[in-house]
Amino acid sequence: METTQIIGIAAGICTGVSLLPQLIKIYKEKKADGTSAGMLIILLAGLIGWVIYGVRKGDYPVIFTNAFSLLINIWIMILSLKFKKDQSSYGE
Repeated sequence: METTQIIGIAAGICTGVSLLPQLIKIYKEKKADGTSAGMLIILLAGLIGWVIYGVRKGDYPVIFTNAFSLLINIWIMILSLKFKKDQSSYGE
């Protein structure tokens, strides 16, 4: 395996894992106060683009690392929507 490929895989793993602390925080606290839906939507679109790019190029590290990031961000989006909805009903 080339050094460049190792760097790319490592970078992809770091990118994918970077939002795990946010996901865990939202899940534990059952609050999603600071999450931006706009940012998540743009990030999801970018990750989908990277997965498509990876498939078209046959680049498995790009596919797998960005698919992992996509799944993490989908979970963040789902939990953010759930807990923001739950929090808004408490004030009524």
